[in-house]
Amino acid sequence: MTPRLNPFSAAPAPMKSWLEFSQGVLQNGLEESLMELVKIRASQINGCAFCLDMHTAEARKRGETEQRLYLLDAWRDSPLYSERERAALAWTEALTLLPETRAPDDVYGALKAQFSEEEQVTLTLLIVAINGWNRIQVGFRAVHPLEERRAA
Repeated sequence: MTPRLNPFSAAPAPMKSWLEFSQGVLQNGLEESLMELVKIRASQINGCAFCLDMHTAEARKRGETEQRLYLLDAWRDSPLYSERERAALAWTEALTLLPETRAPDDVYGALKAQFSEEEQVTLTLLIVAINGWNRIQVGFRAVHPLEERRAA
């Protein structure tokens, strides 16, 4: 894959504003582990290798287990995720796939049962931010850092 352009070099001012917005969303009081799961799940749906590499590494640094990371794509079928995480992941999927899902009432009901109104807004802004980053990175073909594979 060949990168198309570096958006930070091409448009530094708008990218600085976007980065500041995204960083501000992270200061929202939600659990860091939950926010990483949301970012990873949206990045899985959007096929963003750059963001998947970044956020799975960050989740591991914060103590997330390999098993939960491996099973995230099948979270509905695993007992490893809390009801709060399930509500956040369902909302992430609904908003990431908005043209298909139209943010259904049952998904919103589960969200409302687990999150305060302020948390619903901040979680939604987090989902907006990661979907934006996915579109920037996939659109401009950002390449994740490469690690040399070593023989076992």
